[in-house]
Amino acid sequence: MRDPRRDRLEGYLSRLFGYGLSLTNDRDQAGDLVQECALKALSAVRVPTDEAAYRAWLFRILRNAFLDRRRRKGQQGQAVELTDEMALDGNIWCSDDRLISAITVRLGLAKLSRAHREILAVIDVVGFSYAEAAALLSVPVGTVMSRVSRARQALLVCIGESKVRPFPVEARRAAE
Repeated sequence: MRDPRRDRLEGYLSRLFGYGLSLTNDRDQAGDLVQECALKALSAVRVPTDEAAYRAWLFRILRNAFLDRRRRKGQQGQAVELTDEMALDGNIWCSDDRLISAITVRLGLAKLSRAHREILAVIDVVGFSYAEAAALLSVPVGTVMSRVSRARQALLVCIGESKVRPFPVEARRAAE
């Protein structure tokens, strides 16, 4: 027999993982955060019934778990390391501009501060509204809006400084 609480939670696992990855920049740590979040959510006595409130509640659990771990370890700032997933997959000569754009954005995100990555993940990746993000982060909506603006501007600067560039059309044709 299927557990409805587990089924409800499973619909959010990939988005929770993405958010955890944006916070930690480490797949293993993100997986651990999702697991901790799932355990807390499944063992909770009171669970929001409204879907938007439930989603915000899950992301708050994950964020709090991240902050708790960070406090315990005394981490104030960590250098960002590029993961294997952020690297090219060996298909360097691919002429797919979407791949180049994705790599450029990932590299840009990796260079951002944790706070900038987090706000972009909440708004642009997870798809929270400004009001939902404000509730999750316990800040006013105006603060969310200004943080998103600053984070997007910082990302554009990082992307502009990127060394990843598409090949000129002539080079693409010669490589094919």
